[in-house]
Amino acid sequence: MIKLNNIKIGNDLPFVLISGPCAIESRDITFRIAEELKKPTSSLKIPFIFKASYDKANRTSIDGYRGLGIDEGLRILSDIKKEFDVPIISDVHSVEEIKKAHKGFYGNIKRILMGLKK
Repeated sequence: MIKLNNIKIGNDLPFVLISGPCAIESRDITFRIAEELKKPTSSLKIPFIFKASYDKANRTSIDGYRGLGIDEGLRILSDIKKEFDVPIISDVHSVEEIKKAHKGFYGNIKRILMGLKK
């Protein structure tokens, strides 16, 4: 069992929706996605965790869109956490990003996912 804020996730526990855009494209789009996901999950009482990446470094193509970057991405994710009162999950791609990601959430980050690709 994993606990994120007041949400418990596990095989024998109720459904939890973890959703959001693959990569943050803009503040406006990311806020609209969060709002559209929050509406039905709130009305149906489904626990919701917002997940989005500020940098999708593990793209198949080196020319693929990666996101807005760590500084702007963390600002947007932090604002979404405040605005919609939802836990946030994002991923980091290097050990060096962990401290910055933690600081970007003002110490409120609960889980860090590290994407690895050979």
